[in-house]
Order: sequence, then structure tokens, then C-alpha cells
Amino acid sequence: MTKMLIDVVIFLGSALIAVPLAVRLGFGAVLGYLVAGIMIGPWALRLVTDIDAILHFSELGIVLMMFVIGLEMRVDALWAMRRTIFGYGTMQMTVCAAALLGVFVMLGLPWRIALTGGLALSLSSTAMVMSELQDRELMDMPTGRAGFGILLFQDMAAIPLIALLPLLAPKVAVSASEPGWLLALKALVMLVAVALAGRYLLNMVLRVISSIEVPEIFTAFALLWIIGIALLMQTVHLSMSLGAFVAGVLLADSEHRHQIEVDMAPFKGLLLGLFFIAVGMSIDFGVLLREPVRVAVLVVALVGIKTIALWLLANRFGVPATQRSYFAILLSQGGEFAFVVMAASLAAGVIDQRQSSLVTLVVALSMVSTPLLLLVHRRLFQPFFSREPG
Repeated sequence: MTKMLIDVVIFLGSALIAVPLAVRLGFGAVLGYLVAGIMIGPWALRLVTDIDAILHFSELGIVLMMFVIGLEMRVDALWAMRRTIFGYGTMQMTVCAAALLGVFVMLGLPWRIALTGGLALSLSSTAMVMSELQDRELMDMPTGRAGFGILLFQDMAAIPLIALLPLLAPKVAVSASEPGWLLALKALVMLVAVALAGRYLLNMVLRVISSIEVPEIFTAFALLWIIGIALLMQTVHLSMSLGAFVAGVLLADSEHRHQIEVDMAPFKGLLLGLFFIAVGMSIDFGVLLREPVRVAVLVVALVGIKTIALWLLANRFGVPATQRSYFAILLSQGGEFAFVVMAASLAAGVIDQRQSSLVTLVVALSMVSTPLLLLVHRRLFQPFFSREPG
């Protein structure tokens, strides 16, 4: 208990120092959290060393953020975005994965590793992109809708990606994982079951709990609903953030929606900050010191290729000309789901520990690069950003 409280004090203290300083210097809060994680992590002051536990717990910040977004998204509005989600999402993943695959093959990587890396790195960071879009109040603009649709599709791509990994292993494992069609069927059954529960039971339960008039119980049930649905989705290999989004959509028509949104806001902000601190802690400077040139080439290749591809696709996505470079930079980093794909690839024997550490480092550094590139972009295109709210 004492150890946990000490860690909490370290997290809060580092955030209180690094984030205001980063914001004052114009780098933004996200970079401040990342720097705070680097400083307290195992490669600097070594104040906190249990990175995996912190990273898993801090994913609740992404879960709560996607839940709040789901609260604002009615089913009819979601259906109206089907072209954005499936059309734009498929196009972005295909183009970025193919381009990255080509570069990795040219760098001499085996095709299995190149394909795994291309698919994993074609995903962008839900936490980073959605946080930026919400801060700038762009969610209802073409840039925000396109970015949100792409990210939601990437969350749905979890099943085919995970199902593909055992097929890429040099040798088929004796205990082969479930076939892809069975994973998809389980996910579909779970989605239907959750939708039916939300449709016929949720509002009745909420009315009973609100009639008790104990605010803490209402908040406790909201957290139980969010985390419970997220965990159920994870059992069928869907992402927790997608599960939380579904949980929010099922509450979008509820009369209690605004109260729940207000209750969740403090949790969301703090846990998102903790997630970025954990990403900063996960940066393995040992790999960077051993292979600095390769790491630099891969980071530049990842960010550069995704930026160019997204800029070229932005016109097809309906992003205004003045926002295309911003849109491309915003989604240019690797995403947190790449950590999951790398762990699954390691377990399936597609890659080894050295390659997994290398890709994880590249993803983390690409996430560090996004706030810096956005800062440069704002300085170069200040008139555009001065017209944006927030």
C-alpha cells in the first residue's frame, strides 16, 4: 500500500512539474507527460520501474475517453459515418501498411517481420489523436470526423490482425490459436449480447440506481458498466477502447448521459496523463544506444511515410486543403495497439525479443515526435490555428 501511494505521489509530482513547463514553452501537455515518464522511468531517475503494470492500468484513460466520445454519438449518427469508418479506415490502413512493408523489405527485413511491422505501425494513437482533436474542438469538423472514423476502424481491425499473426510464424505452433472465423463469430455474438443488454436493461437499472439518490453509487455503476463492457470485448479479442465506445453509444439516448459525462471527466483526464507518462517510461534507451542509426531511420521512415500517405489521402477523405498537413501529422505516429501486436507477434514466434524491443521503441519515439511536429506546424501556419477555438 505504501509503495503504491509513493508511486502516485511520484506520478502527480512529475506531472505538476513537467506539464506546466511544457505548455509554457509551447510544446503541449502530451509532450510534458511523455518527458515526465522518461525522467521518472528506469533510464533516468529510476523512481518507478514496473512499466508494464502502469501501462496496463493507464489504458483506462483511453477507455474512458472513448466512452465519453460514444456518449456524444447516437446510433443514427454512427450509421451515417459508415463510409468514413470502413471506407477511409480501410484505405488508410492498406496504403500505410503497404508503404511501410515496402520500406522494411528494402531495409533487408524478412517479409514476415516486414508485414507484421507494416500492419502494426499503420495504426495510429487513439489517445494522442482524440485528445488533440477534442482540445481543438475539431470533432464536428471534416478533419475530426475523418480522424475519428479511421481510429475506430483501426480498433475494429484487432481481430484480423491477431488472427493473422500465427499464420506468419516460421513454424506452426502445436497449440494453434482459434481460427479467424471463430474469433469473428465470438466477437459478433458478444456485440449483439451487449447491444441487447443496453437496449432492454440499462435504462431500467439506471432509473433504479438514480432513485436511490446516492451520487457515489451512480458513479460506481457507470464505471462498472464501462470497464465491464471493455473487459468483455477484450475476451473476444476486440480492443477495450472499442468496447468502451460501444458502452457510450448505448447510453447516448439516456436522460442520465450528461451526469455520467461530468462524473467521468476527472478520471479520463488523469488516466490519460498517466498513459502518456507510462509511454515515456517504456522508451528503452538501451536499444537506442545500441542501434541509434537503425532507430533513427525507422522513426523517420514511419513518421515520414505515414505523413506523406495521409496527406495524399486527405483529399479523398474530404479534409479541407488548409488542414491536410495538420491531419497528416496528427495521425503520423505509431499507436498504443502496436504494443499489443508486438506482444502477440513475440508469443507467436513471428519476431524475437530484440525486434519487439526495437519496434516498441520506434512507436514510442514516433509518439514523442507528434507534439514536436505539431508545434512546428503551428508556428508555420499560425494564421490558421489562430482561428481555431480552444
